[in-house]
Amino acid sequence: MSTPYPFTAVVGQSDLRLALLLNAVSPAVGGVLVRGEKGTAKSTAVRALSALLPQVDVVPGCRFSCAPAAPDPGCPDGPHEGGSGTARPARMVELPVGASEDRLVGALDIERALAEGVKAFEPGLLADAHRGILYVDEVNLLHDHLIDLLLDAAAMGASYVEREGVSVRHAARFLLVGTMNPEEGELRPQLLDRFGLTVEVAASREPAQRVEVVRRRLAYEDDPAAFAGRWAGDEQEVRARVVAARALLPQVRLGDTCLLQIAATCAGFEVDGMRADIVMARTATALAAWAGRTDVRKEDVRRAALLALPHRRRRNPFDAPGLDEDKLDEILDGFPDEEPENEPDPEPEGPDDGGPQDGGPDGGGGGIPPQGGPEAPEAPEAPAPDAAPENAPEAGPESPDSPAPQPASQDGAGREQAAVRAAEPFRTKMLSVPGLGEGASGRRSRARTAHGRTTGAQRPRGQLTKLHLAATVHAAAPHQKARGRTGRGLVVRKDDLRQATREGREGNLVLFVVDASGSMAARQRMGAVKGAVLSLLLDAYQRRDKVGLITFRGSAAELALPPTSSVDAAATRLEQLPTGGRTPLAAGLLKAHEVLRIERLRDPSRRPLLVVVTDGRATSAGSTGSTGSAGAAGGDPRALAGRSARLLQAEGVASVVVDCESGPVRLGLAGVLAADLGGPAVTLDGLRADSLAGLVKNVRTASDTHRRAA
Repeated sequence: MSTPYPFTAVVGQSDLRLALLLNAVSPAVGGVLVRGEKGTAKSTAVRALSALLPQVDVVPGCRFSCAPAAPDPGCPDGPHEGGSGTARPARMVELPVGASEDRLVGALDIERALAEGVKAFEPGLLADAHRGILYVDEVNLLHDHLIDLLLDAAAMGASYVEREGVSVRHAARFLLVGTMNPEEGELRPQLLDRFGLTVEVAASREPAQRVEVVRRRLAYEDDPAAFAGRWAGDEQEVRARVVAARALLPQVRLGDTCLLQIAATCAGFEVDGMRADIVMARTATALAAWAGRTDVRKEDVRRAALLALPHRRRRNPFDAPGLDEDKLDEILDGFPDEEPENEPDPEPEGPDDGGPQDGGPDGGGGGIPPQGGPEAPEAPEAPAPDAAPENAPEAGPESPDSPAPQPASQDGAGREQAAVRAAEPFRTKMLSVPGLGEGASGRRSRARTAHGRTTGAQRPRGQLTKLHLAATVHAAAPHQKARGRTGRGLVVRKDDLRQATREGREGNLVLFVVDASGSMAARQRMGAVKGAVLSLLLDAYQRRDKVGLITFRGSAAELALPPTSSVDAAATRLEQLPTGGRTPLAAGLLKAHEVLRIERLRDPSRRPLLVVVTDGRATSAGSTGSTGSAGAAGGDPRALAGRSARLLQAEGVASVVVDCESGPVRLGLAGVLAADLGGPAVTLDGLRADSLAGLVKNVRTASDTHRRAA
């Protein structure tokens, strides 16, 4: 086993390290969700935490890590006799994104259970993580049903495996830690709420700190054992402090004033439910124990709020996580401080105390750098936030309601056209792709899934997971005499087992193709268009879709956002979308064809839904910028657009056209485009009506049309 990177050698990220250590002191806090960009030591810090946890005593031979002093009475390996245990380090178990349900909760041998009445159970990762850490990297990419199982086990402290009336239960208490990059998609709000604390991490912009990160990482990779040895003293100090804080935790007093502060804070920030209050109380108590105190103070409540509330404030994926600290201080200042009961002054805060040679694990204490290199140069002093460069023109007066400055573009006549804000989003009904898919679990179109209503039975492909009991008995019944059955038991063999086929919902790829040409540049119309797309993006978030955004204007089409699960990234690109220039409709459709072709290779089971937002005009052939599909460089633009649309229809792509044409004279070109695509068209004025959802829901692909004609 390779030597892990030391926890105390992580540079910066004080909030992350404190949140992890508070959960090590009090696992009842409920775990940590770490959000941040790639390359910010999220995984490094989590993996290093296990070395700081105290050893655990386990019953020898128990696969479920039962404690000898208080074994689980329902342990599948029990009952356990009293006696001494065996000490071992606390485990850190990683849950892969692609893990199966059986790998997570364990597998039950259904064949032996039916034929022999034996509960033959193979433990899963939840059993391995009992009394340790369960780490989920990229938790936002985990399938919904796995997240539900994981968080239910974390909340109840036990895991249940049910297979057609045969059940196994075992204890599963662990420190749950998840990491995620928000650019790749968000967790649902109800799942965010199940994590006790959340931390936002980002790479430092200070050159000196970045130098220290590189220096330490290179030293670790050159000689991991020697590097870990230099930090062994600090690791032992933090480990001892965790043990001491755990022992002190039961003595910490949470007074009525602090409880009122917690309740007022949660109410003031309009946090849903009561989980936030409980998590804040536990976190504030752990903070006091970590500081070596037996009383909770106002500063503990404030720090607990900053860790426990930001992710519970989000109402939709377009809200930025965070907490208004001025408002928090205003709420807390309305309460008097509780008098400490003969307690010493608190120690310096958090896990930043001490470090080899430089006075702190951040390497930013100003002493000699830990690897013996030259002293890091001081970072240049940053200008004051309000400072303006010399000779800069003064800004004119601005209305409080004025929109923020937006990028500018040119219309067809070359005039500058500033990007406009989207209108308020509205609720849409479900958009779905016809037919029955087999894509990733979601909430949009019908699909064959591992979860949902049972629609039939089939022989299992691989390991049996969902037994169809009636079909299994029906398959085994004719052979009972030949198999020498005696008594009341049913003789079942492997060939008799039948897997239940289930129908649920899948997530789709919703690809938006948005006309940003000069003919769309009217501020009111473009604002309404953006509002409509924003509404559909919000719907895509709720239904667990991937989304992509293609824009076309001038002489080319651009993939503004490659297909992703991050709808807030799509909303940001949409908000900044400029307009102006000619209308290369064919290029936009060809770009869509190219993107869908590539995505079909990457994820062949995810079905697409194409949403084209345009007035139907085509004034330029344009180019997609790729040699493979940019053949629209010449010829009649409208004819090229028609051929591109019919190409998408021939490949069975479900489509809908949002007609943005306005004015007293309408050419009806969007309707012609919709016919070429084989889908419906809806006017911009009807986007808020139920008709849009009905039209999209009833999209018929070209293959459906061909079947009806046959």
